[in-house]
Amino acid sequence: MKFGIIIFPGSNCDRDVAWVTQGLLGQPTRMVWHQEEDISDLDVIVIPGGFSYGDYLRCGAIARFSPVMKATITHAQKGKLVLGICNGFQILTEIGLLPGVLVRNHKLNFICNQTYIRVENSNTPWTSAYRTKEIISLPIAHGEGCYYVDVDTLQELENNRQILFRYCTKNGGISPEANPNGSLNNIAGICNRQGNVLAMMPHPERASDPILGNTDGMKLFKGLLMDVVRI
Repeated sequence: MKFGIIIFPGSNCDRDVAWVTQGLLGQPTRMVWHQEEDISDLDVIVIPGGFSYGDYLRCGAIARFSPVMKATITHAQKGKLVLGICNGFQILTEIGLLPGVLVRNHKLNFICNQTYIRVENSNTPWTSAYRTKEIISLPIAHGEGCYYVDVDTLQELENNRQILFRYCTKNGGISPEANPNGSLNNIAGICNRQGNVLAMMPHPERASDPILGNTDGMKLFKGLLMDVVRI
């Protein structure tokens, strides 16, 4: 399985993802500059965290016009896999592959913390190594991570089980106190109807290397390989 990690001016988590996909998992990985137009050689596209174009206008607003984004839309429409992490989540909503928008955190502050996440649906390529309702711990680092969408679309996400991750308490409770940024329904990550496009605000790549003391995020990458490559 070949991974491609898109790099924008201002990206800063691209090498972290590459360390997981290539350094730890041994999968071929290519760094993709945002001006590229041909990504047909890739199986999985990852849009990493960071501050693309300095977050000017709003997060992801300028990145959406990069040539590689048109190719990413085509990639997703073919049923290929796309993962957006943090800034990648924001960009995926900007280009319309996922509904909603990410706005300023409800307390208007930048959050850099460890948070508990509950896995809501393990029946996707991304979550197949987890159990439904499993509680994991992942880092977050964002200023605009509050997920918002209209009422009807929110209900569709709930009905279609497209909400894959929610912020929760240590014991798995879903409450306002466990919600670090004010996201509707404690949403931390969603997928499209087909399940091939995932976006999440927490950083699984920062919880994958055992040297960091937490490998809860590695299950996302390993599960993907097990589900798709059957290794």
